[in-house]
Amino acid sequence: MPPELDVIWRNLDYLLWGRMAQGEPGGLLLSVLIALASGVLALVGGIALAVLAWFSSGLLRRVLFVWADLIRGIPLIFVIFWVYFLVPALFGGAIPGTVSVILALAWFSAAAVMYSTLSGLEALSGGQREAALSTGLSEMQTLFVVLLPQALVNLVPSYVSLFASLIKDTSLAFIVNVPELTMVASQVNNRTQLYPTTIFLFTAALYFVLCGGLSLLVRKIMRRPVAASWD
Repeated sequence: MPPELDVIWRNLDYLLWGRMAQGEPGGLLLSVLIALASGVLALVGGIALAVLAWFSSGLLRRVLFVWADLIRGIPLIFVIFWVYFLVPALFGGAIPGTVSVILALAWFSAAAVMYSTLSGLEALSGGQREAALSTGLSEMQTLFVVLLPQALVNLVPSYVSLFASLIKDTSLAFIVNVPELTMVASQVNNRTQLYPTTIFLFTAALYFVLCGGLSLLVRKIMRRPVAASWD
């Protein structure tokens, strides 16, 4: 085996799942776990904020949009630093690096989920809301029974694309020493000091295969017929 490939083979398990045998997941596995955890939190939080904005008006609605615009206008690396350093300073006690990255990614992505969900709701025909209200449903029931399920189905491609972005964004976790894929690739490179190009090309290939697979999934979902509306 060529030495360039041998260095990958000898460190493949470490690149894929870190020290999982010792109960410390790392590498690609940890990147996926971080993306999953932050994605679930962002999805729940973003949809909840979208529902709040849907029923709100005036000052509260403006505050929600200002918050979302502020978060989306700040580099993600700053958000990670804030969570990692400021939260312990404000509330006392240390936060594990992995937890701080999950919270930062969820906080950052929830704003995008809120905007996407609101756009999905507003894209639905206004006649559906009127028809639902005319049957005796309340505003709350209309949203959760009629409008939101349709919007969520239509937004599945957007949410999957967001998850692909989260996987790539986990690479920023190295700044707080979280042993995700980019960090363990750097550690392997520091140990060998021989084939950095091979190591990081392989790392990029892992990101590409995973995110490319999700992109294919999005395209497949988008080719499926959209569920019929109430119109």
